[in-house]
Amino acid sequence: MTRRDIDVFKLSKEISYALRHAPWEYELELDEEGWVSLEQLLQTLRLDQRWESVNEQDIHNMMEAADKQRFEVAEGKIRALYGHSVPRKIVKQAETPPPVVYHGTARRFAAQILKEGLRPMGRQYVHLSADKETAMLVGKRRDAAPVLLKVDAETARNEGIMFYPGNHTIWLADFIPPKYISIE
Repeated sequence: MTRRDIDVFKLSKEISYALRHAPWEYELELDEEGWVSLEQLLQTLRLDQRWESVNEQDIHNMMEAADKQRFEVAEGKIRALYGHSVPRKIVKQAETPPPVVYHGTARRFAAQILKEGLRPMGRQYVHLSADKETAMLVGKRRDAAPVLLKVDAETARNEGIMFYPGNHTIWLADFIPPKYISIE
């Protein structure tokens, strides 16, 4: 494989799967905050002929080319910022979100969410967006005309709900009770 054959989009999907959903398939040991040695990740990727020439610069190129910030690299380690479905919960540090955040959802789920709140479902955290556009894009994955839910994050946080940064537009929470949710 030559250097020009590295597809950063496919590499991003592979690393997302490895770090967010199945680190054991890659024999990766994530620490409690989701970090793994960048060298360990590269070594395991290189076992697959598609990635036998992948290097650290390819990882940085992949991150720069991405439409969303999905990974973080620091001190020789890498982690996925959000979207984990691994059994052991990735520890996040609570921070102050914007006063209002949004969640796009399929119309068929809106009534249930307004009644029962937002739950992480198959993920570790509920995913919220700092802007309406991102929330609607997420909602359109399951419904061509999704419902935009507005979350009063300021009141929720003041009343003890913890919010965690995912990236510059994504916020995470363990659960959002229905009293903080309305239709935009």
